[in-house]
Amino acid sequence: MLITTRYFVLCTLLALSTHWLSGPRAFGQVTSQEAQPLWPDGAPGALGNNEQDIPTITPYYPEKDESSDTPRPAIVIFPGGGYGGLAEHEGRDYAQFLNQQGLAAFVVKYRLGSAGYRHPIMIMDAARAVRWVRYNAEKLGVDPRRIGVMGSSAGGHLTATLLTRFDPGDIASADSVDRVSSRPDIGILCYPVITMGQFTHLGSKRNLLGERPTNEMVEALSNEKQVQATTPPVFVWHTWEDQAVPVENALMFATALRQEGVT
Repeated sequence: MLITTRYFVLCTLLALSTHWLSGPRAFGQVTSQEAQPLWPDGAPGALGNNEQDIPTITPYYPEKDESSDTPRPAIVIFPGGGYGGLAEHEGRDYAQFLNQQGLAAFVVKYRLGSAGYRHPIMIMDAARAVRWVRYNAEKLGVDPRRIGVMGSSAGGHLTATLLTRFDPGDIASADSVDRVSSRPDIGILCYPVITMGQFTHLGSKRNLLGERPTNEMVEALSNEKQVQATTPPVFVWHTWEDQAVPVENALMFATALRQEGVT
């Protein structure tokens, strides 16, 4: 819908302008690189070796600004699709928009319920993506202290899960990427699925948790109940017209952020 496009542009710029859009910006041709596997030697918990079993991350860069060597902010993007698919317009298209603002963007292909995966595989992929960007920040030309996350619909649920379930990394891990923090520096939630309770998106819930999730699983993945004072700053937007994901999802998460003093 036109209103969705307008709100996306406006709200994303509002969310980023205070923190990240004051530095060098470059407008022009967008360049992307090939998708990279998040685990070159195979993803933990993989059910096979097909494309659907290999989570990847694809970098998108704005045209290089030759006048500045300042590392760019970066946004890691989790497309929506009900945990059953991945919407290209919520991945590649968002990345290209962010590139026009001078930000690097990284689109994640995470594993899905439609391929037989269930929680916690999706959050495992999401955390790995943030670690991967932070670990490779110098090589990628991005600022490791300005790595945000962004997701829409079910991708918004995955983003909110990461915002409330990040960890500092495992310093004892043999995998150097896994030693790095998965904490995002900022979050942007676009018409997100938040709760697994009354106002959930049933398809997302089914693909994430299966047909008969326990009460404990429903509680743990209802992200409005997981916000803490340590949750990173989050910008949430939704529209009343949304017929798929009830706006109550965004309202509940925004309320939880306010109650915990997260700005």
